[in-house]
Amino acid sequence: MTEEPHMLVDVQDNIIIATFNRPNKLNAMSRDLMRILEEAVIRFRDTPELKVMLIKSKGRYFSAGADLKEGSGSKGMGDTGSEIREGHRRGATRMRPVWDEMEAIEKPFVVAHHARCVGGSLEMSLSCDFRLAASSASYAFPEALFGALPATNGVSRLVRLVGPHWARLLIMGNMPIDATEARIAGLVHKIFPDESFEDDVMAFCRHVAKQDGELMGTAKIAIELAADLPAHQAASVERLANSALMLNPNYRTKMKSHLENVGAGKGDQ
Repeated sequence: MTEEPHMLVDVQDNIIIATFNRPNKLNAMSRDLMRILEEAVIRFRDTPELKVMLIKSKGRYFSAGADLKEGSGSKGMGDTGSEIREGHRRGATRMRPVWDEMEAIEKPFVVAHHARCVGGSLEMSLSCDFRLAASSASYAFPEALFGALPATNGVSRLVRLVGPHWARLLIMGNMPIDATEARIAGLVHKIFPDESFEDDVMAFCRHVAKQDGELMGTAKIAIELAADLPAHQAASVERLANSALMLNPNYRTKMKSHLENVGAGKGDQ
């Protein structure tokens, strides 16, 4: 019997949807799954008509993380500390290069967690622009069970998003958090009811897809820079980015139309 693809890729309107498809393996991230995901990311990057990429899953786990039985974890990383560090840096498992590309592409990535999100899949999610949770979702970094750190954004990106306070609980404390705690921590943006989760996620993606593409790309860069710069330098980035946007004929056309509608009582000021 031919095995089903480890990830399914579909397009609805201008949204590309990548779905983890190994429910009987808790959607563990195999080499085949990573290959398909990387291809989908590149397709999204290189196709102007695609405005949003949604990553989701099905089954009782969003994903249990790297497929350790297949060797998609640390196997083959090296026998010395230096070799392991270099393996992480070069992305021996292909995870880090894909996560880095997702962070760099000037389009929005949305990840939808309907259930438990663990290890490598949580690291992937940290590289997405929007993280949506169902009420029953939960999050954990189990690497501490093996005496290791999550090292493909698990520390560096997590601390930037939720701060050292929550990072200590997840990594040092090796404790899971539920969707409500994840929202409080700043790990997820929205929580939707389990019953309407898929519809709510698609409505969110359709809304994001309607936003101006130049704005989306420029904002993604400006926000990342602002997070790393002192306030006065971040303000300069903001002014520089907005000057380019406001010289765009698309901005001027939309602003003119808006003002005309407001003057005619058809819009909100």
